[in-house]
Amino acid sequence: MKTIFYIILPIVAFLLILTNALYGHLLFVSTTEYVTTKYSVYVHLQPEWHSSSKNIIFDVTNSWYKLEDNKTNNVISDSKEYNSNQLQFINGKSYVELKHSFSNCQKEWQPTSYGKAVDTVRHEIEYVQGNQLSTNPDISVYPDIENTNYDKSQQQIKIKDGYVQFIPICTSKDTTSYDYSIKTDNNDVGFDVYFVSSSLERDNFFSHDFDYYEKPGCFAQNRQSYSGTCNDVEKNGGLIIVFPDELNPWVTKVTVNLYEK
Repeated sequence: MKTIFYIILPIVAFLLILTNALYGHLLFVSTTEYVTTKYSVYVHLQPEWHSSSKNIIFDVTNSWYKLEDNKTNNVISDSKEYNSNQLQFINGKSYVELKHSFSNCQKEWQPTSYGKAVDTVRHEIEYVQGNQLSTNPDISVYPDIENTNYDKSQQQIKIKDGYVQFIPICTSKDTTSYDYSIKTDNNDVGFDVYFVSSSLERDNFFSHDFDYYEKPGCFAQNRQSYSGTCNDVEKNGGLIIVFPDELNPWVTKVTVNLYEK
């Protein structure tokens, strides 16, 4: 009897291991997975812009829930993947846009060990300095800092001739909710940020047709740093970030973090 038991036990164990290897992801893993996409957008404003500095960089991190059957490709953080230069126009003025590692939610970012360590140290330094409110190195929450160089009413006049950038969300849902945080290293101007239903609102910003989510947390005006939460955002939605055409440093850097809830 013991001999049969010792023969059957390894066979059963082997079958369990084989089943887990082949089908374990279907039995024990959720149908959704929380993934992260990272990319940068470099914008160079053409001569007709009034800004003495004509360079803007948007560093975007977007974490979201994707369906398991909607597989994305893994991308190592030090890969060199650029989209082609594109001459575009906004409000009658031209600019060149270059995107690095932008995949329209189709590729998943996987950090290298070195990159992860650097990001963690940077996060801790910002936390000690008071520029970071989250103790979790994977989540950035920035303090609400208003631009004090001029008031909100002046900002609304200035941005009507400014630059507008659309940052799309990633989601597998028809409507979703997002935590988000934004900051800029340009201390001379403020930015406006609005959650909108689609990229079409980018051009509408300069007309009376501009529409955005007006619930608290879905927008902010004349800020240099801001964090908020916006609920019930449509799947084609995203953030619109607006700067006045008065950029002075050599380059204006904007950090954007999006976290689907």
